Amino acid sequence: MQDRQGEIWLDGRWLPWREATVHVLTHTLHYGYGCFEGLRAYDGDGGTAIFRLDDHLRRLADSAHILAIDLPWSRAEIADACRQALARNGLRSGYLRPLLFLGAEKLGVDPAGAASHLMIAAWSWDTYLGKQALSRGIRARVASYARHHPNVQMCRAKAISAYANSILAVREARRDGYDEAILLDSEGYVAEASSANLFLVRDGELIEPEIVTALDGITRRSVRTLAVDLGLTVRGKRLTRDELYCADEVFLTGTAAELTPVVDIDGRRIGDGRPGPLTRSLQARYFDCVHGRLPAYAHWLSRTDA
Repeated sequence: MQDRQGEIWLDGRWLPWREATVHVLTHTLHYGYGCFEGLRAYDGDGGTAIFRLDDHLRRLADSAHILAIDLPWSRAEIADACRQALARNGLRSGYLRPLLFLGAEKLGVDPAGAASHLMIAAWSWDTYLGKQALSRGIRARVASYARHHPNVQMCRAKAISAYANSILAVREARRDGYDEAILLDSEGYVAEASSANLFLVRDGELIEPEIVTALDGITRRSVRTLAVDLGLTVRGKRLTRDELYCADEVFLTGTAAELTPVVDIDGRRIGDGRPGPLTRSLQARYFDCVHGRLPAYAHWLSRTDA
């Protein structure tokens, strides 16, 4: 990732990609204290647009507030830098990563005295789990690692440190031949995948885990809205892992995962082992939405030439 052409925004300055570096004694490198966002831009009808830019930046500000990290830049400044990041890197579609971290001004568990730094990078990133994942679906396993209790890791923040839990789970899954991990919470109920939210379909109803220990995903919220607008019943409840096994359909949602079908969990076939009709319908509608083909959702798109 470090050896690329292009530019990265760091603390209000545009730097050549290879020069956007930090010191090895950077506080966040040692303690994992910081937060980030992941956004996608799509080249669709009407040109390039970032999907739900304002919502992502609001969550970034919320994460910083929860973690008590100073965010010295306004959301308008960050939004402008996100738009510029695409143009400066010659991207009509791509992935954007704003990351708020603490610098090398001091070390020690208490970060008081370490300054806030913000970087924004953009690059081309096609499908997170591969194109076949979107068309054929993936295999997942329930992890041996539990998702955080809300008083261990505050779950409304998209905190860097929370992803150690995800890394352990997804490495375990891939070691055992699966594509993705599904984590239960500390009480044994379904939480989410390693880096995506989860939905199941049963008897025509769309059901998701209660959003307690899972991240309140923006793609998740979008899919809920799309489903309700199609007349589907959508509800959240405590879900057990055996309810996943018996679902008619299961799919994941996330900025990176987009809308990915799950066709096997722990060696149990989901439905007939292929992406189901509701999954297909919502997936198609989601891609129509992000590519600007549904005028009713145009307010979710931030044009880069605006």
